[in-house]
Amino acid sequence: MSSLPRLVLSRFDQERLERLLQKVGARPDLDALREEIERAEIVEPEAIPRDVVTMNSVVRFVDEDSGRESEVRLVFPGHADLESNQISVLAPIGSALLGLSVGDSIDWPVPNARSRRLRVVAVTYQPEAAGDPI
Repeated sequence: MSSLPRLVLSRFDQERLERLLQKVGARPDLDALREEIERAEIVEPEAIPRDVVTMNSVVRFVDEDSGRESEVRLVFPGHADLESNQISVLAPIGSALLGLSVGDSIDWPVPNARSRRLRVVAVTYQPEAAGDPI
């Protein structure tokens, strides 16, 4: 990976993600997510900048390799539904987007020993900014 972008997570998201990762146990495909959580700056939910991808955010991003732009909601595994563009934080793209800010790019491993370069274009909804219960 090239230089890593700054990551920001809410304390609430960090706690829920750590419980989830403990529950699913040791899985090599989740090592990168564990590393991202470890290196993230942790702040209180009300201190999250409005342009950061948090859990339940709707984020528009571009795959810089293909030029394809997508919009997804980042959710916990039990709420994932690809038909309605709800992607699990445990999926490679979900893990990659978590904690990034608008304008950030990251190289992220995907299946078949490849990686994708993803760039956040917009956070069109963020529960913390909207004042919605998390």
